[in-house]
Amino acid sequence: MVRQARITDIDRFYALCAEKGAVPAGDSPMDAIGLLRQLVYLPGASVALAEGNRQLAGGAVLGLRPSIRSGGFVGTVDVLVVANGHDTEKVADLLIEEMLHSARRKGCTSVEVMLTPDSEYFANWQGHGFTKSAANLYRAAVAVRAPTGR
Repeated sequence: MVRQARITDIDRFYALCAEKGAVPAGDSPMDAIGLLRQLVYLPGASVALAEGNRQLAGGAVLGLRPSIRSGGFVGTVDVLVVANGHDTEKVADLLIEEMLHSARRKGCTSVEVMLTPDSEYFANWQGHGFTKSAANLYRAAVAVRAPTGR
């Protein structure tokens, strides 16, 4: 099951991110757990969690930025982590699908992610249509809904 995170989920999600090395180690100018708490409430972000048997199986974070060049918003997947003991490919695919769906709902024209060919979920991203657009930057188009008449 994939769902949007609630404020009560953030401690567990942060712990998973820390375990997987997805948050800065040591002193950082930005408190990562505090930022995650804020992102739960911001309309320009999406924090999704995957659960299996009432256990946190993984999570992902999508942030939006406006882009004149793209003609709308561009979503950036900043974090995607899968917990040990869960089907990595299945959970990663579910989270990527949720990030794309969330981006579509929020009016994004594309979604991007920073990857290297040795990234843990590289094949999953490519399987969802992400292609290289710049050094280590992979992008996929998001189907835009037809504009409504005025």
